[in-house]
Amino acid sequence: MASEPKTLNDLFIDTLKDIYYAEKQILKALPKMAKAASSPDLKAAFEKHRDETETHVERLTQVFEIAGKAPRGKTCDAILGIIEEGKEIMEDYADSPALDAGLVASAQAVEHYEMTRYGTLKTWAAQLGLKDAADLLDQTLQEEETTDQLLTKLGVAMINKSAQGKAA
Repeated sequence: MASEPKTLNDLFIDTLKDIYYAEKQILKALPKMAKAASSPDLKAAFEKHRDETETHVERLTQVFEIAGKAPRGKTCDAILGIIEEGKEIMEDYADSPALDAGLVASAQAVEHYEMTRYGTLKTWAAQLGLKDAADLLDQTLQEEETTDQLLTKLGVAMINKSAQGKAA
């Protein structure tokens, strides 16, 4: 007997599992990034985003409930790769004036991944008639965009300049 064709709802749940796993990995990575950062403003941004990420996990749990599923993660190779790149930057640029610029770039790669996922999930939730889920996903999307803008400001205002080091 052939299995039923997969639907948008199946894709929604699979993608929800993906971002749930990703957020849990991000929760583990952010304290390491905060510890590695030399800029007090960047440290504070990572610590603030860690607190927000806990809220994002709570919201995802609510979205799973609205969709009638238990909250479960599914290994997300994309986020594991992005986090691994961040670890490499922390190792390769430790004690370098460019470390904070590398951390900003790594954090923005994470933010952009999250923004694509939350934007897609919000659209699908709306199409599936899950208005409350769409609203929760939109709240998180807005916070991810705000964090991305803050990281850009930090990078442009000071971190990228100090990353240039001393002139020869």
